[in-house]
Amino acid sequence: MQVDQFVMAYYAEQDRLRALLPEGFVSLRPVLRINAEVRDGVQGYVEFNTAVEKDGQRGWLNLGHWDNATVTKEGKTTRFEADALRISFTGVGIEGGCPAEKDNAGCFFAQEGGYALHRPDAIDQKKEFCDCEFSWEMEGGAHGVSEGKTLPAVPTPAQKNYPKEECTVENAARIPCRQVLGTYRVQFER
Repeated sequence: MQVDQFVMAYYAEQDRLRALLPEGFVSLRPVLRINAEVRDGVQGYVEFNTAVEKDGQRGWLNLGHWDNATVTKEGKTTRFEADALRISFTGVGIEGGCPAEKDNAGCFFAQEGGYALHRPDAIDQKKEFCDCEFSWEMEGGAHGVSEGKTLPAVPTPAQKNYPKEECTVENAARIPCRQVLGTYRVQFER
């Protein structure tokens, strides 16, 4: 399957993320990430994740995913719509290194009785940087626009103890976007 993957990460308060995580998961960075894919040129797929560690495995916790996202293309801009999420990526024509993460064991997906770790794709292609704009179309939903640069996401020490919340897309999507950290596009064969 040919995959045209678009990735955007944004800075979200890490203490709020900690309050959402299921038992056994530890937040690694103050990041929420949206992966959006066009599969075989037609099918839209979107994932919403946060960086975690569980049982010594570092990767991403899937907060939600949509198998039939609407995809529209106009010039260098690709837009995705999935339930309450609206996100667009516009290629800027600048290439960077391969986006594969050296310490990524994969993505944890909820399943009956716990979580299953899905191994990451083997990606050896260079990425193209993008501009991005997104919004969660719900009351109090996060929104943001990239600033044309990639920024690091540095872990923060616990400062505030929020009440535990259910680990849902809606609760995570209401954590404000403090800043879009980076966006890119990569094409590969799965």
